[in-house]
Amino acid sequence: MTVASQAKPSAAFLIQSILSFAVSISALVIGVVSLEVDVWVRGFLAVGVLYVVTSTFTLAKVVRDQQEATSALGRIDQARVEKMLAEHDPYRVVS
Repeated sequence: MTVASQAKPSAAFLIQSILSFAVSISALVIGVVSLEVDVWVRGFLAVGVLYVVTSTFTLAKVVRDQQEATSALGRIDQARVEKMLAEHDPYRVVS
């Protein structure tokens, strides 16, 4: 049986993604810090930005996990794990 692996993104795409994320977060932080408003408004905006960033990472992970679960390779791995668990006898004495 041959297993087709998924294509990995190129190093250039990875670097572009990291730089894009860093620039966007930096711009947001600079924008929130340089606003001429009360401290509590800046704090509210900073917490909002933090919430959006963390929920974006969570959403990306959930979408990735869902895609992996539906792939053929993921189903094969899950079947192997279920078979191993079904065959496992925790009370067997190993001699």
